[in-house]
Amino acid sequence: MHINAFLFGAGHHTMGWRHPESSAARVGQIQYFEELAQLAETGCLDAVFFADGHAVNRQYSAGVPGLLEPITALSAMARATTHIGLVTTVSSSFYTPFHAARMLASLDHISGGRVGANIVTSMFDTEAQNHGFAALPSHAERYERANEFVRVLGQLWDSWSDEALPRDREKGMFLDPEQIQPINHVGKYFQVAGPLNVPRSPQGRPVLFQAGSSEAGRDFAAQFAEAIYSVSWDQDSALEFATDIRRRLDAAGRAGTQVPVLPGLVTYVGASREEALAKKRALDAYLDIDAAITQLNIFTGMDYRTHGLDDLVAPLAPASTFTGPQGRYLTVARIIETKQPTLRELLGFLAAGGGHATMIGTPTEVADEMVAWFESGACDGFNLMCPAYPDSLRDFVDLVVPILQERGLFRTSYEGSTLRENLGLARPVRHQIP
Repeated sequence: MHINAFLFGAGHHTMGWRHPESSAARVGQIQYFEELAQLAETGCLDAVFFADGHAVNRQYSAGVPGLLEPITALSAMARATTHIGLVTTVSSSFYTPFHAARMLASLDHISGGRVGANIVTSMFDTEAQNHGFAALPSHAERYERANEFVRVLGQLWDSWSDEALPRDREKGMFLDPEQIQPINHVGKYFQVAGPLNVPRSPQGRPVLFQAGSSEAGRDFAAQFAEAIYSVSWDQDSALEFATDIRRRLDAAGRAGTQVPVLPGLVTYVGASREEALAKKRALDAYLDIDAAITQLNIFTGMDYRTHGLDDLVAPLAPASTFTGPQGRYLTVARIIETKQPTLRELLGFLAAGGGHATMIGTPTEVADEMVAWFESGACDGFNLMCPAYPDSLRDFVDLVVPILQERGLFRTSYEGSTLRENLGLARPVRHQIP
């Protein structure tokens, strides 16, 4: 089983930061994130992960934004840790391939080969407006650009061979020009001469993650992803997603390729089920209904401000009619379909993790449910979304991880020195530039 910790502010509960004992005052401090990464490393977790956005939502004043640029933060966290992977979001809509390849390769060197990049196409027009665009291109065009972006990333990372730095003092040859080749890429969206000006990554290439749930996102994952973050409300939907991804991998010529699927997981762990539920209630007590409805409106493109809190929520229209982030939309639609909730109940389901799987109970109960998902083939592990940092992460590391280890389903020490090794992924073959 592979487990990542998705680091997000004071925790993934939307209003948990209002609790007087929350870590809200520290979310702009690098020491806080270093401590979280160190805590995750004591539990032998595969990686910590930062999502990233390129705008501030001024209409949602209750939201806790990311206050540090992730690659900069991960560079510091690399120096505070030894084994744990370091993964960040990279937008193919706003970065150029050269810029992204250079930063990620540099971070891979700094960390000794522990870097991964979650390639996204971005979500909101407000982000595009910070990068010279009036609005985001269409969903299809964003994925077309992402396809070219990832192909150029690979060419740039392969533009150096592992023998490119002979450092031969007698010959006066520090680098071997024959082992560093331009890529001369000319495409629809990018023109990149290359080569990269950073040596080949310790992993060969940083690990590529993907998190899109749309048809285009799943096809993109099947072509390029080496690990996948997913949104699954229940085990059935997780199994449906994993089965679909495996079918697409086969169709893309990647049959048998190891591509871990890691659905998001919110956990509340207590000595008893009642204690675990009490931890959830303690955070739910701070839920701001108006802010929660604002978030739901963003997820669905609907306006629920005049909807009765105790009235049933009608089914959503097909996802093809929605231009925003497809994963969240599909998840909300699934909750409405399976639970037939009132608006108040729906907001409660979404309070932590925005509709990701939520497991509540004793350490054994949570471990049992995780194992059931894993052994059914619904997933290869989880992307842990702790409702309150650091307390929920500490509960998981101290109480749940030892049970998984005792059952032989989770490591007791790191297998290798790189993220790729710890995920069980092969070092990629370098493709020589013609």
